[in-house]
Amino acid sequence: MGDLVLAIETSCDETAAAVVEGRAIRSNVVASQAQLHSVYGGVVPEVAARHHLTTVNAVVDRALDDAGVGLDQVDRIAVTRRPGLIGALLVGVATAKALAYAAGKPLVMVDHLHGHVAACWLEPVALDPPFVALTASGGHTRLDLVDDYAAPQLLGQTIDDAAGEAIDKGARLLGIPYPGGPGLEALAREGDATAFEFPVGLRSRGPGGLDFSYAGVKTALLYATRELGENGVAERRADLAASYQQAIVRPLVDRLMRAADDSGVPAVSIGGGVAANGLLRAQVEGAAAERGLRVAIPDRALCTDNAAMIAAAAAFTLSIPWPDFVGEDAMATAPPGGIAA
Repeated sequence: MGDLVLAIETSCDETAAAVVEGRAIRSNVVASQAQLHSVYGGVVPEVAARHHLTTVNAVVDRALDDAGVGLDQVDRIAVTRRPGLIGALLVGVATAKALAYAAGKPLVMVDHLHGHVAACWLEPVALDPPFVALTASGGHTRLDLVDDYAAPQLLGQTIDDAAGEAIDKGARLLGIPYPGGPGLEALAREGDATAFEFPVGLRSRGPGGLDFSYAGVKTALLYATRELGENGVAERRADLAASYQQAIVRPLVDRLMRAADDSGVPAVSIGGGVAANGLLRAQVEGAAAERGLRVAIPDRALCTDNAAMIAAAAAFTLSIPWPDFVGEDAMATAPPGGIAA
């Protein structure tokens, strides 16, 4: 089956641990902080880090128990090193280092973005390269050509805001509580996506451009709500939500397909929290079917932050032998280009 990997993920507001054997997920435990942060309208870094501290040991224990293995049976321990909230990352890294040191195991320091791409390697999706991967989340929006899981090649990325950030901030303008994604999607189902024409960022860069921009569409929604006024927004919330969601999804689908056409790959994948959006999933599947492309979309639980995807990326990342990892640390930002194995 392959190595037995215990993975830990604490880059933002989910405390997660998983046990993966080869491509098979033995356990995948996630303790969400969404309700904790909802009163603030978004993630508060200090609150997130403190909550990780109180839950990480229990989450790791649960992952091992669910997998039916002990720490001594694990071959390697993997952890998210970057990018993310530094306080949150430090909790995961310190926990993984302590476990690896105590058990005499090698440690794998994983890039969070690499995890989102590698989630498609896991069963039952089990996608092999080559393919083009779209990663869209609260902090990142990017396209990568994956000829080799160990070294995804950046094709395009957001030049300002991420798609997930735009969704959350748009939802807040429409009075939808955090996390905004599910609420915006539900409201949009009741509306007309053609009712408002919101701008698509970087359209003027021509057919070859693969970068994204979401700052403009957020501003356009703000102006639309101001023009409508409180009563007008209340009457047309569903139409605003549907039109705004379409303006966010459209460039994701268009540029993913453009990248696939340019690269000549037989498959595409989507990952990250925005990949849980039903409209995005449906439109990617439809556009890919027109081109005869395979579509790899992990289960929604593997799109949002989780540790199974970190274990998947660890399969393509060098291990640091015991005890050489003691001096390793977390990093808030990724190096230029983003993903680093």
